[in-house]
Parts: sequence; C-alpha cells; structure tokens
Amino acid sequence: METKTAKKPWDGRFTAGTDRLVEAFTSSIQTDKHLYLYDIKGSIAHCTMLAKQSIITEDEASKIIMGLKNIKKEIENGTFLFDDSLEDIHMHIEARLVQTVGQAAQKLHTARSRNDQVALDVRLYLKNELLMIMESLNQFKKTLLSLAKKNIDVILPGYTHLQRAQPILFSHHLMAYYEMFSRDWERFHDCLKRTDVLPLGSAALAGTTYPIDRDYTAKLLEFSKISENSIDSVSDRDFIMEFLSAASICMVHFSRLSEEFILWSSYEFNFIEIPDSFATGSSIMPQKKNPDICELIRGKTGRVFGDLIAILSMMKSQPLAYNRDMQEDKEPLFNSVDILKSSIAIYTKLLPEIKINTKTMEQAASKGFLNATDLADYLAGKGLPFRKAHACAGNAVNYALARNKELHELSLDELRDFSTLIKEDIYEALTLKQMINRRNSHGGTATKNVKAAIKKAEKMIK
Repeated sequence: METKTAKKPWDGRFTAGTDRLVEAFTSSIQTDKHLYLYDIKGSIAHCTMLAKQSIITEDEASKIIMGLKNIKKEIENGTFLFDDSLEDIHMHIEARLVQTVGQAAQKLHTARSRNDQVALDVRLYLKNELLMIMESLNQFKKTLLSLAKKNIDVILPGYTHLQRAQPILFSHHLMAYYEMFSRDWERFHDCLKRTDVLPLGSAALAGTTYPIDRDYTAKLLEFSKISENSIDSVSDRDFIMEFLSAASICMVHFSRLSEEFILWSSYEFNFIEIPDSFATGSSIMPQKKNPDICELIRGKTGRVFGDLIAILSMMKSQPLAYNRDMQEDKEPLFNSVDILKSSIAIYTKLLPEIKINTKTMEQAASKGFLNATDLADYLAGKGLPFRKAHACAGNAVNYALARNKELHELSLDELRDFSTLIKEDIYEALTLKQMINRRNSHGGTATKNVKAAIKKAEKMIK
C-alpha cells in the first residue's frame, strides 16, 4: 500500500492512497494551471454570493477572498508550487487556501462541485479569448481594407481550376477575403452568445440544497444568462466544439490566403514579394527565400482541425453527466486559441509589408485569352445567341493559339472571318479596363463596385 502524498477531497471514502503512476496520469495541472486567473475570479464571486446568502459569514468571506488574492500573487510571481498529487488547478488553489487561511477556506466549496467549477473556468477563459480574437480579427480586416484601397486599380488575372480565367481587380480579390473573415467574425460572435452562460450553481449534476443566488453570481461574473438545466450545465462542451469549428473555418481562410501568397511569391508567378522579415533562407542554397511563415500557418491549420476532431470524438459517446474524459477538452482548446491568435497577428503585420508587383500582375492578365468571354459577350450583344457566340469565340481562340497570338492581337479581317458582326469597336471591348468595368453587376469586379464595397466596409467596421 502506497503512502498518501497529499490529502484528497475524497479521502473519507478511501483507505489507500493514490498510486504515483495514477497521480501522474490523471493530473491535468500542467494544462489547466493556465486557468488560475479564472478559477480565482470564479471563487471570489462564489464566496461573495455565499456571504450574501448568509451561507458563510462576512468575516469568513473576507479571509477567503484575501487568501485567494494572495494566491494569485504567488502564481504570478512564480513562488507557487505545483504538484501532480493535487491533480488540477482547483485542488491546488484550495489546498494552498487552507494553508494560508485555515478552517474558513474549507467552506469555500460549499454549494459547488469541481464539475461546475471547471465548466465555469473554461467559459470565463473562452469568453475573454473570444473578445480578443474578435477585436484582432477586426484589426486584420481593416488591414485588408487598407491594402485593397491602396491598390484599387491594380489588375490581376482571376483563376478557376488554377487556370487563368478572367481579369479582376486585385482589390476585388482582397475583398473576397474580407467577406470570408467577416463571416468568421460573425461565427465567433455567435459562439460568444452560447459561451456566455453561467454554469456555476449546478454543483455535481443535480443542483444544490443551499439557498444560493445564481443570478447574483452571474452579475458578479458578467454573464448574460444562467444555465437552465444542472445536468446539461456540467456536461455541455458544445461551446468548445462550436469555437473549434469556427476556428477551423477561419484557419481554412488563412490557409487559402497562405497558399496564394506561396504561389504568388514563387519565381513562376512573381506577383508579390514577401518581406525578408517574414521569410527564411536555405542552409544549402544561397539564393533561396522561402515563404516559411505562410507555409507554417498552412500547416498549423491541420492542427486546429485535429483539435476539433479530438473534442468531437471525446464527446460523442459520453453518457450524462460529467465524465473524466472531459479533462481532455482544455489542451485542444488552448492550442487552437494560440494558433488562431498568432495567425491573425502575423497576417495583420505581414499584409502592409508585402510588395505588389503590379506590372507582372497586369501582364499576366493580358495573356492567356482572358478576353475570350468578352468576345462572346460582344457578339451576344450584337444579337448572336450566346451559345453560338461562345463557339465563335472558341474558334477564334483556337486560331490565335496556332499563330501564337492573343485575341486582341488578331487583325480586324482575321476576327471578321469568325463573324461579320465584329467591328472596329471590338478592340476597345477587349481592353483590360473595359473588361473589368463592364462587370458592374452587384458584387462584380468593376472599379466603382469595389470602391463602394470598401466604403461600406469601412463604415461597418468602425
């Protein structure tokens, strides 16, 4: 029989101490010690409520709150001792509180369980992180707007299937990402609503017999709602799954942006140049300048996906209510929060530093028959059915390919061989500027549209 190394809250039921291997395996302190601030904040609110309801005395509450504040200082100045035998941050703080305050500290856990306590801590943590993520995402969106505004007239070849398709404004391309990240912000905002629910007061799973005031606790901790079912309160991890889902989608968008920057900064594209401060070199090839930061964000996206799958897999077979499996919810959550916040911060700083090779972009948009659709539209505008106009333009492309020319490089006589509807004004219709500005349908790439979209976004994001 192994000697007990630390007194456990459940010692009354057990006759043998916990095996050291079990203590190490079940300990979560290296992960959940990051929740100390929220655990102390929640305990102070709980203590204040207990005193208000005369469940403990005002004098006991004062001693407990003072002790909790001193423990916070110890943790922050690095003098607090962590020990696997105490399992989690709740037991660490409680044990230290007993040492410093004495018998009064043993009353703090009245009317609560570690089940509703940890649910509270994680919700407080995620509420705070969501607010910071939403603010930083707004700053990133402002950076996108600034870059789009600065490069409003830059022309870029638009792609489908990674093949040059039609000319677009580079600013229009950036505004596509603005829309994507705006949806991300909305998802995080929605997630915040379902995170902002107080679980404390649910105790282990059935509620408590003490005359607690949950509304008062919610007010102290600035929760907008209290949970309606004590069983659901301690077993609900939907808000974590929802956050990780939103984070995964957001990282998809950063990964797509990263992929484009990786391609665009290659010698083959040469559309952009990533600043030296956001690139790395090769240990063997002196000429290399690698977009490693973009590649790492693209790679870390997979880790966020993995965190989502981990939580979904963990929760899918759990009966109600709390189960120890839920201890594993924090590491994936913390990891994804850190990756997402870092990705937003990096791109917010990177975007303004990118060099845009405007001439290379425009030259690329001038080649590859990106005006073929416009030739078809021109003919359709002259009365030719679009399918016939499409075939006519396709024949012209085939003819030009055989002669190593672009459509606008063919003579008027050559073009008229495909349709007598073609007149001298075809050349104006096939210019990049005309092709872009004619696409003025709502949401299209016309300059006036993009300027209006930027102006609207600037008003909304203030």
